[in-house]
Amino acid sequence: MRAAMFSIRDRLDRIGVLLSGLCAVHCLASLVLVAGLGLGGEYLLNPAIHQVGLALAAAVGAATLVMGVIRHRDPLPLHAGAAGIALMTVALFTGHGRAEAVLTICGVALLAFAHFRNLRYNTCAA
Repeated sequence: MRAAMFSIRDRLDRIGVLLSGLCAVHCLASLVLVAGLGLGGEYLLNPAIHQVGLALAAAVGAATLVMGVIRHRDPLPLHAGAAGIALMTVALFTGHGRAEAVLTICGVALLAFAHFRNLRYNTCAA
């Protein structure tokens, strides 16, 4: 049972890192394509993409980072992840533009750091 939980946590942290990377690529691509070339604004800047992304980040982050604190007794990943999700949430309310991209990318970086930290604990425990 313990090994199964370890495997699930590990996979969810890896999914969290993947989602963080995809979010950062989306933000940068949106800025370049929409601002620089005027392409794809109706799709890339659709608020639904950001809302769904935030919901996924919050769900995966809550699941893995809380389990990590319980297992490792280190609150740093949870704090960093919560700060990252908070920055991403604030970005939803700033409107599209440079501020939104900066807030989102900073939030994504914090959340990815938290997932990497959890992964490091998981590999040290194996």
